[in-house]
Amino acid sequence: MPFITFEGIEGSGKTTQARRLAESLGPGVVLTFEPGATPLGRKLRELVLDARDLPIAADTELLLFSTDRAQHVAEVITPALRAGRIVLCDRYVDSTLAYQGFGRGVPLDRIRTLSEIATGGLKPDLTILLDVPVALGLGRAGRRGLRDRIESEVESFHARVSEGFRTLAAQEPARWVKVDGTGDPEAIAATVRAAAFARGWGGHAVR
Repeated sequence: MPFITFEGIEGSGKTTQARRLAESLGPGVVLTFEPGATPLGRKLRELVLDARDLPIAADTELLLFSTDRAQHVAEVITPALRAGRIVLCDRYVDSTLAYQGFGRGVPLDRIRTLSEIATGGLKPDLTILLDVPVALGLGRAGRRGLRDRIESEVESFHARVSEGFRTLAAQEPARWVKVDGTGDPEAIAATVRAAAFARGWGGHAVR
């Protein structure tokens, strides 16, 4: 069964579109997210996102996200795929490459090596990039309430992250589908559905 990930900057609409695709694919789809989808992950999420006044070095941040991912893959993603279920995930390795790599300046090779360990080499079959201008995304994120530690970064950081996502998508065009996230949510959902259904995944969720 396919493993589909959703990527993009803050406020790009990943969570909304992942949920809509899950509804379209039918019962049995596993809809998950990073960080924080496991009991351990929830503790790590508090450290890495909610601790606004706690200094966290870039490599430490990388290790925290990777620890969350290792547990997530072991506890949620791999068992679901082995059970024959479609898995949709809001953020995965590409977010770490974009945020800690392009955003923080951690060497990409270091991130890829650590990610290989954390995931056991598990890669998505399809990655949807919800592409929106940085100002629009941050504006949407701000309307959700108090910003977390990552959302509170300066705009130039988010601009590097955004460009990082586009660079990653251009490097693997067979895996990535870039979708304009600025339009009507229903139209965006239709585009995302078409990308999944074109690969023969429509209607194959476990019932």
